[in-house]
Amino acid sequence: MADLSGRLLVAMPALTTPPFAHSVIYLCAHSPQDGAMGLVINRRLSQPDFVGLMEQLGVEPVPPQRQIGLCAGGPVASERGFVLHSADWSGDGSLAVDEATTLTASLDVLRAIAAGEGPRRAMLALGHAAWSPGQLEDEIAANVWLSVPAEEAILFDRDFDTKWRRALHRVGVDPGQLVSGIGHA
Repeated sequence: MADLSGRLLVAMPALTTPPFAHSVIYLCAHSPQDGAMGLVINRRLSQPDFVGLMEQLGVEPVPPQRQIGLCAGGPVASERGFVLHSADWSGDGSLAVDEATTLTASLDVLRAIAAGEGPRRAMLALGHAAWSPGQLEDEIAANVWLSVPAEEAILFDRDFDTKWRRALHRVGVDPGQLVSGIGHA
C-alpha cells in the first residue's frame, strides 16, 4: 500500500466503537515498517479552552493574541499536545507531513501563536491515534476506513460537526447511502 501520510481516514458507518465512530483522522505518518500515526480532527475539545491551556502551560501572553481550535486527537498519550499547521512556519521538532502541512509538538509553535504570529492556519490536538505495522492496511482492506485527500478547509476549520460528512463528499460519497452491514444473496 502506498504511503498515506497527508491523507484523511474517514470512519465507515460499520465502525461504531468510541472514540473512532464517525471520526476523521489526518494521517501524519504512515509506513509499512513503522505503522501509522494520525490525529482525530473532528472531536471538539471543550475543556480546557485555548486560553486555559495557555495559562496551564505558562505560555505568554495571556490572553493570547490569537486562538486556535482544540480537539481530542486520539486515545494515545492524551496528555500530549500536537499542533497541526500550515507549512508556512517551522520550528524545533517540526515534521513536514507534506508540502502544505506540518506537525509540531514543541511549545515554540504555541508561543508564536499566542504572540499573534506563527503559522497562518493551525489546530491543537491532545493525544493521537496509532497503528502497528500492517494494522491500518488490514483495517482499510476490511472497509473500516476510507482514504480521502485532505483539504485545508476540513483540516483547520472549527466546524467539527460537519467534517465527517464533508470528507465523504470530497470523494463523491453520500453518507446517507452507506450501510453498516453487508448483504446476502
